Formats: sequence, structure tokens, C-alpha cells
Amino acid sequence: MTDTICALATATGGALGIIRISGPQSLEILSHIFSKNLSDAEPNTLHYGHIKENTKIVDEVVVSVFRAPHSYTGEDSVEISCHGSHFILNKVLELLIQNGCRMAEPGEYTKRAYLNGKMDLSQAEAVADLIASTNRASHQMAMSQLKGHFSSELLRLRNKLLELTSLLELELDFADHEELEFADRNKLLDIAEKIDKRITTLAHSFETGQALKRGIPIAIIGRTNVGKSTLLNSLLKDERAIVSDIHGTTRDTVEDVVDIHGITFRVIDTAGIRQTEDEVEQIGIQRTYNAIAKARIILWLFDETPEKNEIEDIIKRTEGKALIPVHNKSDLTPASCTAIAKIPVISISAKQKQNIEALEQRIYQSAAIPDIQEGDVIVSSARHYNALLRAHEALARVLEGMRHDLPSDLIAEDLRLVIDDLAQITGQTRITPAEVLENIFSHYCVGK
Repeated sequence: MTDTICALATATGGALGIIRISGPQSLEILSHIFSKNLSDAEPNTLHYGHIKENTKIVDEVVVSVFRAPHSYTGEDSVEISCHGSHFILNKVLELLIQNGCRMAEPGEYTKRAYLNGKMDLSQAEAVADLIASTNRASHQMAMSQLKGHFSSELLRLRNKLLELTSLLELELDFADHEELEFADRNKLLDIAEKIDKRITTLAHSFETGQALKRGIPIAIIGRTNVGKSTLLNSLLKDERAIVSDIHGTTRDTVEDVVDIHGITFRVIDTAGIRQTEDEVEQIGIQRTYNAIAKARIILWLFDETPEKNEIEDIIKRTEGKALIPVHNKSDLTPASCTAIAKIPVISISAKQKQNIEALEQRIYQSAAIPDIQEGDVIVSSARHYNALLRAHEALARVLEGMRHDLPSDLIAEDLRLVIDDLAQITGQTRITPAEVLENIFSHYCVGK
């Protein structure tokens, strides 16, 4: 933390490149290679000048100055806006290192921001999610976490749990005074149940968070030569899969991603389902069944009304999935049914790209992804999810103890575990006896 670090903050190859410096000697080191002395520069100011190597001008730049603690890292920081030449950027970094900087380690700027209290652990993780976001939904989810909405939610839960712990500690400390009652156990039970309900809701949002982060898998299935590969190409708006009139052309799954109304979907074209003696094609069909098992949405494509046994087989294999029956080749043959197993059939022409937008809308609706608004909290990290599960398990013991009137010390210990599990998400310290005492004396006026 006493080192001054530097690194390229933008992707290479563009018209401009930004080099970031952070640490106690940021302005002093920059002044050695900049045409102006910025040691006394005012915070939040821009400075035009030249980067120089001895008397030779390397580049014409604009320098942004940030003073501690009002910077991304919480330290004195400088950003140098250079031209995007590889030579220029490498030369500026070389000069900075020669004058006392060292190259930053991966993620070190965000690590320093966390250590300097500019963000908590969950917000630091959101930085990576924001950089990796590929659609509107994943961007909004990452921004919500980066702005601290998840942290604020956890803080509210922690404060309620701390209040419960304090009341139980009071009950324990004044057990000899039967005439004193600090809280009704039924009221405490009601508070604990509401907390558990919120923790459970957060944990359940993990499935949605993962879907938004990784993409919702869709499997296109059906008999051979019904137009599955053509539909994949239509959805992707690209000739991604080979299209042929020959039965059994697709013998392996072909996968790509598409953005529909701000949500990423992973569309998987599969081998046609049919009876065959071809050993390679049989392997492809088995992979089709594997794709069905992993998919969240199934597009069942057919060009004529399926037979009863085929319907029964597909319904059985797709149980628990969002099944969309799709009649293809509507430009050649009109659909002969409007629903299969009470599920509405949508009619399209993948080749002519007719009614594809309506199919996309149906896919979006079948995903059942809530519209993410400012302040919504959706869990997307497996680490956060596991911490919430541990908190839920500990809180289940608390609820059981309250319902069976167990001693306060046993219940209080499990409550501490709940608080500690939630604290691990944001990187807070474990609850201490001093914190419990502070809460007791500040809220309950013990002894006046």
C-alpha cells in the first residue's frame, strides 16, 4: 500500500489510451516526466502538457488529478490520456517505472479501493461483473451491486439480527430477575421469520442471476430436416450452422448466443431425433437429449403435426422446462393445429424469416426474467449464494430454538453465526461482544 503503482487502464489498439497511477507519490513521480510540476495541483483538475524523456517529447497528453480520499482507490491518483500508439503507451509506462512506479498487479486498483474503504467486498466483485456484462440485464444487475444496494440490504438484515442478539443477551444477563421482560419471545420469533424469508428470497434469486450472467440455455429440437439449423441461423442473423436437405446433417450440437430484449440466450442446435442405425448419428441424438436436460427453454420444431407417441415422448423429456411448440415452413404448409398438450403453437418460416420476432417475444416471456429496476437485488455470485444458504441453515436452528423455548445462550450463538455468514459477503468483521454491548447500552438504557 506504500508503493505507487501504474498500469494501462484501457484496451490497446484504440485512438486513445489511459494510464492510471495510484499511490502516495503519484504526482511527484509524474512531475519528473511531465512538462509541468503538478505536486501542488488542485484535486479534480485537468492539465494539458507533454510527456518528456529528458528533453525529447514523447506525447501530447491531458492529465486528470484526483486527491485522496476522493479517488477510485482512495489514494492520490492520476490518469494520463495519451494517444493509443503501442509505442507511446509502453514508453510512458517505462518512464513511470524508471522514476519510482511499479506495475500494478491484476485487480490491484480495486483491491486498494476495498482496503481503503471505498467499497466493500461485494462491490469489488461487482466491478468484474460490470466489465464482463454483455447485455442490458447483466449490466443493470452489476450496477445495482456496485452502487451498494446489496450491501445496504445486508446491513439492514445485520442490524435486525444484532438487535435480536442484544435482546437475548439481556435476557440471559438478567435471568435472575424474573420480573423483567425485555422482549416477547413471540415478537422475536416474528422478526426472525421475516429475516429468514428475506434471506431465502435473496438465495432464490441466484438462479435468475446465473441465467442473466451466463445466458439462458435454449435447445432447438425436433425430427431431422424440419429446419432446426435454419432457425438457429435466423435467430442469430448469421449463417452459423450448415443447412442441407440431407437427413441427419447435424450430428453434434452447435451453440451460439443471441440478445433478445436485453437478455442473453445460449441457443443450441441439436441433431434430429429419429430411429437410425448410424452409430455417429446415435451419439448426436444422445447429445440432443443431454441438451434438453440442461436447457431452460425448449423450442420443439416440426413441419407437420407430430404423432401421439412423439408428443408423449417430448412432453415427458421436457417436463419442468418451458416448452414452445413451433410449426415451421408456414410458407409451404399452414399449421394443422393451434396447440399441443394445451400449449399454444407458434407458426413461423425460418427460411423466409417470417414471424421470427413473435417467436423471440415468446422466448423472452418463457424465460420469466423479472424486469430489473434501480435498487433491485439479484444474487449472481456462487460465493454469495453459499453464504446465504449457511445463514439460512443457522437461522433455521434459531427459529427451531425459539419455537421450543431453548435457552437464550444457545439461540444467541446461532444468531451470531447468521450475522457472520452474511458479513462474509461484504467482508465485514465478525460481530464482537463490544458491538453487542454498545447496541445494548445505546438502545435499552440499562441502568440509565
